[in-house]
Amino acid sequence: MTGVPASAGGGTKRPAPGGKLGAAAVNQASLWNIANILTMVRLVLVPAFVVLLLQDGGYDPAWRAWAWAAFAVAMITDIFDGHLARTYNLVTDFGKIADPIADKAIMAAGLICLSALGDLPWWVTGVILFRELGVTLMRFWVIRHGVIPASRGGKMKTLAQGTAVGMYVLALTGALATLRFWVMAVAVVLTVLTGLDYVRQAIVLRRRGLAAERAAALEAR
Repeated sequence: MTGVPASAGGGTKRPAPGGKLGAAAVNQASLWNIANILTMVRLVLVPAFVVLLLQDGGYDPAWRAWAWAAFAVAMITDIFDGHLARTYNLVTDFGKIADPIADKAIMAAGLICLSALGDLPWWVTGVILFRELGVTLMRFWVIRHGVIPASRGGKMKTLAQGTAVGMYVLALTGALATLRFWVMAVAVVLTVLTGLDYVRQAIVLRRRGLAAERAAALEAR
């Protein structure tokens, strides 16, 4: 006897599909799933968007329309890649890292370029980028205590920012130019309010985590 269990038909039992080898193969193959591909497309669109926006000094309506198209595609892929990853279990370590980088890169590129062209005040760009960087650092600060989930306000903020930046990229005049000012104002307000809410959540989460650690240490004595 070899010591290897035989199947009912006398053959050797195959490894279960859910075994370690099968799981490793699935995880390896999942790197090139549709969600990650959309994220990579969004990363490639960042330099393309900048080049299109700054063509001919950055004031040509036709080039800005092409830049808006690139920005719109990036925003749309942002919606779909996360949805696909969660729905079809396509979440990977690459996606966890690359997705937020792609989100912030396209938004930062738009804000900085618009401010450099004189279309958007630098303080607006500063407030938004400071908030985004601050929230990211806070997530790392409290990550050992838990994860701060994305809130409904945060999603509304992202939508408002994307809409406002997209409107500023286009060469709008008249009533539409006035409208985009107010859309950006709403985006800035949501940016500040949700940023403060994330600070509150981070403080509460850290306090609870430290309290749990102290309680566990006392029980271990």
